[in-house]
Amino acid sequence: MSKLCVRAFSLSLDGYGAGPGQNLENPLGVGGKALHEWAFSTRTFQRMFGNDGGVAGIDDDFAVRSFDNVGAWIMGRNMFGPIRGAWLDDSWKGWWGDNPSYHAPVFILTNHARPSITMEGGTVFHFVTDGIHAALQRATEAAGGKDVRIGGGVATVRQYLQAGLVDELHLAVSPVLLGTGENLFAGIDMLKLGYRCAEHVPTAKATHVVLSKRS
Repeated sequence: MSKLCVRAFSLSLDGYGAGPGQNLENPLGVGGKALHEWAFSTRTFQRMFGNDGGVAGIDDDFAVRSFDNVGAWIMGRNMFGPIRGAWLDDSWKGWWGDNPSYHAPVFILTNHARPSITMEGGTVFHFVTDGIHAALQRATEAAGGKDVRIGGGVATVRQYLQAGLVDELHLAVSPVLLGTGENLFAGIDMLKLGYRCAEHVPTAKATHVVLSKRS
């Protein structure tokens, strides 16, 4: 059965999934890049960008797991790019070049309609203007029985958590403090929503925590 999952989502010790001031120069916000240091050296990350090498081990194991059985993705408009408001034109096609690493349909939440974009490698960006439930329905259908992965950002994950729709979260908690930015759990009672810690594995660069929802 298809699940809605958050995987390999980097988080600071004080709960921030992105720093402040996200823009073209700082797509992860000021200081946000430090959250992802655990992933940068892994074999999985290096191969995503066409590089050889990379480090095996626990961090890479979790990176590999994050792509297992994923048939479609959901992400927020801000995750797709720095443009706000109405689309000025169709030139922006994401941060990831001509061959993004998704290799599956990606459904982007937005208030502004735009035609779908077909990229190399099987990635197709679809723009959904009628909310999180419509995006999930379309993604589930497109996934064909596989899981749907929420790619971010923080606001999108929060919406699906608050709606009680996320089945599992894998968080990579990095040993850094951001102090400000976008906080994942602010005002959300995860215990009340029925989540439990199913797994936690520390490495030198992160603590991997898997939260699952009680059935």
